[in-house]
Amino acid sequence: MPNDDKIILKGLVFRGHHGVHPAERELGQRFEVDVELTLDLDRAMASDALRDTVDYSRAYAVVREEVEDQQYQLLEGLAGAIVRRLLAELPVTAVLVRVRKPQVPIDGVLSYTAIEIQRGQPQASASRRRSQRARLSR
Repeated sequence: MPNDDKIILKGLVFRGHHGVHPAERELGQRFEVDVELTLDLDRAMASDALRDTVDYSRAYAVVREEVEDQQYQLLEGLAGAIVRRLLAELPVTAVLVRVRKPQVPIDGVLSYTAIEIQRGQPQASASRRRSQRARLSR
């Protein structure tokens, strides 16, 4: 059974042009992102070789490209695009992405709004469900 180890990139900060209001998309603003990549790190622990893990700079580049180079109306759209790309481009079994928007056009006081999306590889999810069922039936 593979391990659910994690690589965490926390507090990534970018300037993006996302939002429902035209001014948000035109002027841009700060976005903060956290990423948790789930994978089995046994080989990397034994080899101490980059080839056996995820290159942090590649994960960072994926997030940066989505935040800085694309436009989404909703945080859900932005976070979903990041999740899909990380799952497609990196050797991971699951991804959790948190996107925070500190400057929200709301008539009130709040620190930020945020979206958190967690998804796994389809085959990893099916395999995990089979393992859980097997444990429960014992």
